[in-house]
Amino acid sequence: MPRLHVNIDHVATLRQARRESQPDPVAAAVLCELAGANGITVHLREDRRHIQDRDLRVLKETVKTTLNMELALTEEMIGIALDVLPDEVCIVPEKREELTTEGGLDAAACLADLEREVPRLREAGIAVSLFVDPEPSAIEAAAKCGADFVELHTGCYANASGVEKENELKRLDTSARYAHEFGLRVNAGHGLDYDNVQAVAALPFLEELNIGHAIISRAVLIGLDSAVREMQDRILSADTSEE
Repeated sequence: MPRLHVNIDHVATLRQARRESQPDPVAAAVLCELAGANGITVHLREDRRHIQDRDLRVLKETVKTTLNMELALTEEMIGIALDVLPDEVCIVPEKREELTTEGGLDAAACLADLEREVPRLREAGIAVSLFVDPEPSAIEAAAKCGADFVELHTGCYANASGVEKENELKRLDTSARYAHEFGLRVNAGHGLDYDNVQAVAALPFLEELNIGHAIISRAVLIGLDSAVREMQDRILSADTSEE
């Protein structure tokens, strides 16, 4: 059964709306862990629109489970990761104008950079994941550069309906199996919510689910503790009998 990593970026989004000190994403991380989250994910973006450098550094000292840092493939961000030493990093594409990450990393196109930076991160004791679309070429590039994980982009599945949704789920299933054949570990995330998470949680070889917006949105209505527990219950009740 996959572990739940809660992305707390949007706690920081709310704080940055007023440029004040509350709500504190570090306090949110503590509550998530107490509610049963298996890890905490944050994306330190180049424009610092939500998570700040201070948040990352304090989280490194306070997170008791696993700290996963999402980051762009830039010299600045790689340097910060090597300085802070989160447990995991996930390399993602990043555009300044986007509201959220819009697709997977084109790992084949930036393979040379990945082959240079991934070993540096791994040598520092950081597990490395690439956030990729469920496509063979991306998985092959992840294996070639020495990544530990691929995180399959579930956005197309989350936004689809009917037969198209079934097809997207099959594509995720096929990609998870393909990644496993290459010796890669498999995570998934993006757009997952309380209604669509169970089918993804049942995919073969899946180790982690990164979920943020749905949990933080639910927390506004019922509290963070209940929102995390409810999501964890959905994941734990997924049918994995066909793995």
